[in-house]
Amino acid sequence: MSFFNKVFASVGIGAAKVDTKLEKDRVMPGEEVRGIVEISGGSTEQNIDDIYLSLHTTYIREADDKKYTATAQIDRFKLTQSFLIKENETKEIPFTFRLPLDMPLSMGRTKVWVSTGLDIKNAVDPSDKDYLTVVPNQLMHGVFNAISDLGFRLREAECEQAPRHLRRNMPFVQEFEFVPASGSFRGRLDELEVIFYPNSENEIEVLMQVDRRARGLGGFLSEAMGMDETYVRMNIHASDLSSLKQKLQNTIGSYC
Repeated sequence: MSFFNKVFASVGIGAAKVDTKLEKDRVMPGEEVRGIVEISGGSTEQNIDDIYLSLHTTYIREADDKKYTATAQIDRFKLTQSFLIKENETKEIPFTFRLPLDMPLSMGRTKVWVSTGLDIKNAVDPSDKDYLTVVPNQLMHGVFNAISDLGFRLREAECEQAPRHLRRNMPFVQEFEFVPASGSFRGRLDELEVIFYPNSENEIEVLMQVDRRARGLGGFLSEAMGMDETYVRMNIHASDLSSLKQKLQNTIGSYC
């Protein structure tokens, strides 16, 4: 019986199983993620070579003039050394890791998840997948609120493959596209695109693409030549939050 159990376990039948339990699934960039990995032994003992967690997200990449949804591994963590899991035994492995400050937010079609894997030699490796909801931190929330107060509405949020000069640690950037629905910029701008580059928990660099609305022949020609778009960089500190709306209004207004 033991021989057949080992054979079945090698193809995933009656093998060890893994289940990751997160302390909470709603987190901010830079925040710690805590939980336990529960390993349940199957119908025979198995040697677990590694337990690892990996952090993933989706982004849009373009090839041959077509767009595809790709998966990026953002980070990977090894939890333990090899150990033996006995028949029907249960083990719990606690873990803690910190999300990167530039972790994409769970907005639009962007998905973020933690994958758990067991590395078992000569067997099908068990795995688990748990989604995270990544929400804006204080600085990002302040920027979103200020932009909303200026009359802009979020139209789209997307992680897209980016040229090297716009990248930092990942092959993509997360872009937030706003349109002026009311306020002083309605009729003056087509859209406002925003990218976050966190420097620390208390400082964030904001790259804005101000897309001016064409006005008259000169405006039409500028739009046709791509000159109606202006890139603006701003460094925002936690101490700027109280005056952020005015700061953004002055900065955006100077380019339209």
